[in-house]
Amino acid sequence: MGTLQQIQHWSTTHHPRWLVVLRVVLGLSLFIKGISFMNNAVMLNQLISGSIVSNTGDWLPLLITGAHLLGGFLIIIGLLTRWAILLQIPILIGAVIFMNTQSNIVSSGSETGFAFVILILLFLFLVEGGGPISLDNYFRKNPK
Repeated sequence: MGTLQQIQHWSTTHHPRWLVVLRVVLGLSLFIKGISFMNNAVMLNQLISGSIVSNTGDWLPLLITGAHLLGGFLIIIGLLTRWAILLQIPILIGAVIFMNTQSNIVSSGSETGFAFVILILLFLFLVEGGGPISLDNYFRKNPK
């Protein structure tokens, strides 16, 4: 049995139901952040322009917004959960390391703590997967 199959087996046998609620909240948080970036693109452009990755051009804000919207939605419904999380992890690592180093971590407007909690939850669900109440689980049990 391969490593991925062992992780999948362990995940399906040890996944409490309350983690499904936590997965949905994580997906909603990412989706709402994507909507926030879409509604306030100037703020996202300012965050990016003040960081190390400022020379990336106009495609990075679009990528971040689209990834949060798509990834958040997929995490909410539990479809391709691990792939959606793998899409989110580099963005959140960038947010924690590059974007939030330009501001004080403990300041009132800083979102470093929130981004760090989201990053930890992403790593948790990378291992746990979608859980018993997800489209991943449904399609695994009904392969038609």
